[in-house]
Amino acid sequence: MDIGIFDVGHGFCSALFADNGNVMLVDCGANEETGFRPSRFLPAVGCGEVQVLVVSNYDEDHMRDLPGLLSTPGLRVRCLSRNRSLDARQLLYMKAGAPPIGDGALAMTRMMQTYTADVPPWQMPIFPNMRWRTFCNPYPVFTDENNLSVVTFVHYGRIHIVFPGDLEQAGWLNLMRLPEFRAELAQVNVFVASHHGRENGYCKEVFDLCHPEIIVISDGDKEFDTQETVARYAQHASGVRFTDGRTRYVLTTRQDGTIWIRQTPTDLVGWVWLLGRN
Repeated sequence: MDIGIFDVGHGFCSALFADNGNVMLVDCGANEETGFRPSRFLPAVGCGEVQVLVVSNYDEDHMRDLPGLLSTPGLRVRCLSRNRSLDARQLLYMKAGAPPIGDGALAMTRMMQTYTADVPPWQMPIFPNMRWRTFCNPYPVFTDENNLSVVTFVHYGRIHIVFPGDLEQAGWLNLMRLPEFRAELAQVNVFVASHHGRENGYCKEVFDLCHPEIIVISDGDKEFDTQETVARYAQHASGVRFTDGRTRYVLTTRQDGTIWIRQTPTDLVGWVWLLGRN
């Protein structure tokens, strides 16, 4: 399996390529500076169908290329995973006011009205050797996009990764009341920092359970003090030694570009990290 965490500036987009070629896309952010869009990248690598699209957060930076995904000829989204505790009308209500609702969020409201059926287990796309599970807080217990984020856990061999969207401390603490959520969190060794590593996505109590080897932050250029969290996250990671001899505790798309994690089905005890531009 290959996992790509793409450099989309302040946003998020990750693609997981299974052993049988099936694709899971976690968010569909885009990079306006480099021109990277998953709707361009996926067809370029031979992908004609996204078997599962996980929308972790209803903010525009997580859905910017959703119109492209839905309109690109020869590219189809088969299944949608999202926080289903709110409907399109409620999302529009949340988005009312300034700034105006973006094209990605508008595309999401249309998907919410068409991707309505539950997919029975026997019709779910197959991702060999991979197990995944999602959790989210319900609306209207939370009424903000961040704490309604979908948290996705993915396990494959030695890779145990979590994609928490933009979850904030209150959302973390509420989900951590669930034994199943705590059990998943305890397995994680690759921790994608919530809310692009911003201050309000950090929850110290998470790391009483979760002891990752490395933290990954997807974010754009530093503009605010709330982005200065690398040292704080680094203290929770045990570190991964790279081929250049350095031990890294935190990787960022800001510094490292697109981040790839690769593990073969015949070697489930080791992984390969590849860093570089989109």
